[in-house]
Amino acid sequence: MKNINQMLQEKLMPFAGKLGNNKFLIAIRDGITMAMPLIIIGSLLMVIASFPVPGWEEFLGNIGVSGYLWKGVDSSFGLIGLIASFGIAYSLTKQYKVDGVASGIVSLAAFITVTPFVVSDMGAGMPTTFMAARGLFVAIILGLTNGYVYQWFINRNIRIKLPDSVPPAVAKSFSAIIPGAVIIVFWLFIYGLIDSFNWPHIHELAQVVLGKPLGLLGNNVFGVSILVGLNSLFWFVGIHGGNIVNSVMQPLWLSNLDQNRAAYQAGEELQHIFTTVFMDNFVYIGGGGATIGLVLALAYLAKKKHASRQSRVLTPLTVVPGLFNINEPTMFGVPVVLNVLLIVPFVLAPIFNLVIAYFAMLSGLVPLTYTAPSWTMPPIISGVLATGSVSASILQLALIVIDILLYLPFVLAVEKRFKADELSSN
Repeated sequence: MKNINQMLQEKLMPFAGKLGNNKFLIAIRDGITMAMPLIIIGSLLMVIASFPVPGWEEFLGNIGVSGYLWKGVDSSFGLIGLIASFGIAYSLTKQYKVDGVASGIVSLAAFITVTPFVVSDMGAGMPTTFMAARGLFVAIILGLTNGYVYQWFINRNIRIKLPDSVPPAVAKSFSAIIPGAVIIVFWLFIYGLIDSFNWPHIHELAQVVLGKPLGLLGNNVFGVSILVGLNSLFWFVGIHGGNIVNSVMQPLWLSNLDQNRAAYQAGEELQHIFTTVFMDNFVYIGGGGATIGLVLALAYLAKKKHASRQSRVLTPLTVVPGLFNINEPTMFGVPVVLNVLLIVPFVLAPIFNLVIAYFAMLSGLVPLTYTAPSWTMPPIISGVLATGSVSASILQLALIVIDILLYLPFVLAVEKRFKADELSSN
């Protein structure tokens, strides 16, 4: 165990630290996170529109409310890609100490520039399909490219500079003209080139360039198991594993969720098991490492007559946040970070959850996810909200029991250490 711990600290920690501080990964994470309020609002409207009560959807249709609710879903959940094209450029530019708002606006304009329009008697418009999660891959490419190019121009003073007497808002607007014009004209040239040769448009190309490789890793149980294991190992050395793994995989899993949402809305069969909601609510129950099993096992031991003082103190500090999938108090309070006594269940518990939940959904015992309850939604409640079925809540309950049983022997070893420390200090 000491050798494993030393190897993780010497090999994994520096690598994880570099990934965690990478400007481009941070930009992707923060840029997509900007759209999370809209995802949650859209999911709430979707839950109302499709509440799992017999006759509910028919009732909403009869009173003329259903269509408005679904329009609300499209107008919130369906804007992920559009918002991310702004947010990613904004986040990256801010990291270079440059005004992010102007950069984000330029990137948003470039996103619309490369997206094919639908033409009708009403005029031309952008299909909502590309404004949603299907546009995420283009949003990432354009957001990172545009954000970097924009800050390059500004940091080298290649811009229109106005006197100091001009209001700052006006000066910033003029500063954006040169880099903004270069960026938009460049992407307009790319769009024209692709269109003139009748090639697949940039959204389709991005699905092949980024979507296919990510799909090979993130759309099968073996690849996702590797990702879940890496998440736990990053956390173990004190690096937020979710920030690293999710920065890379979130575009794919969000796209899968949006496709499930669209399929449900159209009355078609849902296709994707692996979504952000599946990972948050069925794999990482209680947070990274599925630590709800850890905190509940610790709470069980704390109730015993001769429990250590540390267990009794830690229980209320870890259980309550853990029920809302917040596990930082557990990670650094127990601690889990660099605690070799807990590394085995910390890695295995979420993998067990993944495999069991995967086959439960693959077999049809539990429906697939199509809405996005908040990641802080407690388990059992989140299951029924994410799938519209009580069977998902039963699955979550079963997974929690398995996690407790898996963690319990190792938590007993931690409890023994607590008692030994307390005896030696007396």
